[in-house]
Formats: sequence, structure tokens, C-alpha cells
Amino acid sequence: MKDGLNKKVDGLIDKAAGKAKEAVGKATDNQSLKREGQKDQVKGTAKEKTGQAQQNLESLKDERR
Repeated sequence: MKDGLNKKVDGLIDKAAGKAKEAVGKATDNQSLKREGQKDQVKGTAKEKTGQAQQNLESLKDERR
């Protein structure tokens, strides 16, 4: 279950970092940093969802044993 959980946590970290970058980009009128932050949030969401799916699959495997 650790692989899915690790990926999920990595995704949450990417999302938080992306939100921070986006906020700094908005505050400083830095469009490149703002876009980078938005991209990091999308990447984080994908990692989080993938991690959740892995956890679900691992749970199903454990139940079948």
C-alpha cells in the first residue's frame, strides 16, 4: 500500500507547491510562474488520483487473499 500512498502524498505536495507558485506569480505579475504553478497543480492532481487508484487496487488484492 505504500506505493499508492507515496504517490498520493507526492501529488498533494505538488498541488500545494503549485498553488504557492501560482499565488506568487499573480502577486508579482509573473505569468510564467503563474502558468508553472497551474501546471504543477494539474500534475499533482494526476499523481494524487493515480496514487488513490493504486491504493484501491492494492486493497482489492489484499481482500482476495
